[in-house]
Amino acid sequence: MAEQKATNVTWHDHRVSKAERCKQNGHKGACLWFTGLSGSGKSTIANTVDHKLFEMGKHTFVLDGDNIRMGLNKNLGFSPEDRTENIRRIGEVSKLYTDGGILVMTAFISPYLEDRNQVREIMGEGEFIEVLVQASLETCEERDPKGLYKKARAGEIKGFTGIDAPYEAPEKPELVLDSDAKGIDELADEVVAYLEANGYLTC
Repeated sequence: MAEQKATNVTWHDHRVSKAERCKQNGHKGACLWFTGLSGSGKSTIANTVDHKLFEMGKHTFVLDGDNIRMGLNKNLGFSPEDRTENIRRIGEVSKLYTDGGILVMTAFISPYLEDRNQVREIMGEGEFIEVLVQASLETCEERDPKGLYKKARAGEIKGFTGIDAPYEAPEKPELVLDSDAKGIDELADEVVAYLEANGYLTC
């Protein structure tokens, strides 16, 4: 974990409790952490789930990998150290959303098991929902929506996950989505069904 450099700081508890926010919102706060290879469908699924939940009157938000790297984390690259710091920051932001009673969805490759587990540790019990978007490397390369695999294969991008950098799949994810065989709507419906079945959409 990152070193605490600030001194003379004190944690301030909120006057409004999680239970009170849950009662007002009509649902619990939680983080749905979508992880998988580039091109597996993480962002598309997360945004589709976001839309479906929004239509149901739920309070939601999506934190997308590229969007975050254009703002909050624009000073980070793709070295192992920077990837770890990228995920640490997103974990902290996700915790703030969750504490605020929001269903926050993150769409990041987040290739390292240890980094994702550190995010799980900072969350409250049951507030971290790890969603593996499973798609073969062949499928992701066929899709290649951003042309990144082509560049990685040509040597124009170094340290690209799945090509010359590792991806460590979750050992016990809460949910596995088969992005090879199923469409976006069907996968998004599976996520919503999981939330309903596990009591996240009520208080």
